[in-house]
Amino acid sequence: MKKITIRSQKRNEAIDITPNIRKYLDEKRVNSGIITVFSPHTTAAITVNENTDPNVRYDLINHLNHLVPAESAFTHVEGNSDAHIKTSLFSPAQTLIVENGQIQLGTWQGIYLMEFDGPRTREVWLQFTSG
Repeated sequence: MKKITIRSQKRNEAIDITPNIRKYLDEKRVNSGIITVFSPHTTAAITVNENTDPNVRYDLINHLNHLVPAESAFTHVEGNSDAHIKTSLFSPAQTLIVENGQIQLGTWQGIYLMEFDGPRTREVWLQFTSG
């Protein structure tokens, strides 16, 4: 397993971690199998989405903030209930196919750490399993 560190800059942010994952696979000199990308945090998630137009990330965050506003009648005392809810709408992990050492993504896809309680320093755990 490999742990990578990601530093978010905003409270809500979609951070493209695709290059980090490709670097890990290159360093491991893998062939074919699967890679699990996992966020060990309750206020950050992993997702796959478009990585060509940055407006998609903006729209995603903006709409989530509209659906789950930070200021609401939450009972959780830490002041980050919206982050927990947003994280639950996604997933802490993604499992992706690796073929010939390359992540098999669609033409427009990238892998994102979704930050909902930043800025923070986060870990993302990577585990490759050969097939």
